[in-house]
Amino acid sequence: MEERQQRKQYAFVVKQLTSREIKRKYARSYLGIVWSVLNPLLSMAVLSLIFSQLFRRSIENYPIYYLTGYILWQAFTGATNAAMTTLVDNKTLLLKVKFPMELFILTRIYTALINMGYSLAAYGVMLILFRVAPKWTMLLSPAFLVLLFLFATGVSYLLAAAYVFFGDVKHLYSVILTLWMYCSAIFYPAEQLQGFIRIIILNNPIYTYIHCLRKAVMYGQVPGGVEWAQMILWGVGMYYIGYWIFKKNKYKIMQRI
Repeated sequence: MEERQQRKQYAFVVKQLTSREIKRKYARSYLGIVWSVLNPLLSMAVLSLIFSQLFRRSIENYPIYYLTGYILWQAFTGATNAAMTTLVDNKTLLLKVKFPMELFILTRIYTALINMGYSLAAYGVMLILFRVAPKWTMLLSPAFLVLLFLFATGVSYLLAAAYVFFGDVKHLYSVILTLWMYCSAIFYPAEQLQGFIRIIILNNPIYTYIHCLRKAVMYGQVPGGVEWAQMILWGVGMYYIGYWIFKKNKYKIMQRI
């Protein structure tokens, strides 16, 4: 009974902290959370103008192709970038209140999930406008998103712990994300590549989640067994690895803060 009450209390804390994060993010913006909808649409419009002619023969319905990848990429980077600094950002609150440090990381993840929800609303409208027919395979989409956020949570635990000890992690991660983005085939077809770079992309976890969502939404295809195994292993495996390392170093983190 006491454990259940504690869980309710922690859930309430995460909810309040998430509300604070969203309000703070859009505090000085007139449009507020509408930017979560406009950002992917504006990006889709610009990139479609540039690349739709280039990939006209190899990619059908390029705007949706790009938007699918962009939304997942933004969700991942938004979650991990925000979670990386959360312990340092909330140093005063951590020292005053005896809540588990994990709650602050989960708050940033949950905030990114909410922002992605607004982006997905715009995504649904775009599917209708570009006449993407409803398919039963679209029902698999939540599974892909859950596994993606498990992967992002594991990475976030690692980054949050590392940032406490090494502030330069923030700048290093920015460089890594740039390289990672180009290896995720967000705006080009990986099928046209050959050799070593193709192998890297096909074994990139973010590309796997993007590719499987495209298959389910755009082409009505179910991911193969290998793709399911990759998504599950990356998601669940990274979550437990990240959490284990974070938990193992929790007291060192608290002392350093």
